[in-house]
Amino acid sequence: MSSNMFDIIKADLADLELALQAAVKSPVDTITEIGNHLIKSGGKRLRPALYFLAAHCGQNYNRDRVMPLAVALELIHMASLVHDDVLDSATTRRGSETANAKWGNQLAILAGDYLFAKAFALVAEHNYGSRVELQLSRLLTDLSAGELIQNKEIYKASCDTEEYFERIAMKTANFLAISCQLGGDVAGLSEPEIQALYDYGYSVGMAFQLTDDLLDLTGDTKTIGKPAGNDILQGIITLPAIRALEVSPDRAELLDIVTNRNMTADMLGRALDLVKATDGIEFTKAKVDEYLTRAKEVLPASIPSEITSSYHMAADFIGGRNF
Repeated sequence: MSSNMFDIIKADLADLELALQAAVKSPVDTITEIGNHLIKSGGKRLRPALYFLAAHCGQNYNRDRVMPLAVALELIHMASLVHDDVLDSATTRRGSETANAKWGNQLAILAGDYLFAKAFALVAEHNYGSRVELQLSRLLTDLSAGELIQNKEIYKASCDTEEYFERIAMKTANFLAISCQLGGDVAGLSEPEIQALYDYGYSVGMAFQLTDDLLDLTGDTKTIGKPAGNDILQGIITLPAIRALEVSPDRAELLDIVTNRNMTADMLGRALDLVKATDGIEFTKAKVDEYLTRAKEVLPASIPSEITSSYHMAADFIGGRNF
């Protein structure tokens, strides 16, 4: 990330790492070991960062009050990734070995369950109230529903863009939106300000996932931490491929490949070439730009200028990232 993008919350993010280590510490050594492995594997900490920025919009920022909810957000994110990796049979993430590859599916799933439970325990222990608990419950149901929608459509090459956008909203955008919303709640902002922050988070979340889908096609293992074309290999059709299936003169060939559960490396390479031969990548980049423009436009004028600047830099980072 940009070195100055989150300068205003630098101390918060440093304390977050310590708080995460404390949160995953368990009398069961394996849980502690898996938790520390996940923390050390890195991550952008984008969700708690957006939450911290929103929380700083209030008059009386109290880090002790703010921190447990930030930890809960990151624990939920970590747990969802652990479960995703099991579902995808992934062996690496961010260049590190996944929990399922290192400890097996059963222990990975149980560790993910533990992290989910720990997140909700933290929220309950610090009395954030029913509104926060309701939003986190909604977040978790959306994450699960998004994964179910995705798995229902694998190797079916659905070109339903409405369903695609619904899925990425549930899997990614709603999480970033709720992170911003909860920061506004903790800061004691007005309902219109909180809604505006939610809309910002939703827009950057949609852009984030669209960029992820682009990187899956255009990146490489070294930069993105997983093989290029992994979505297609898993039978998952994202917007660039949806667009290619609509406009490619070789649509029939591409359709045959992306619906084949026994896809070879050569077939995957051909599919990537066919998608890149269309305007699918440019079409998706244009959608990213639309969402990022929207994100900047919806930020409330009443929040501090330095927070607005950080949110703008976060949007620019998401649009230009290559990992």
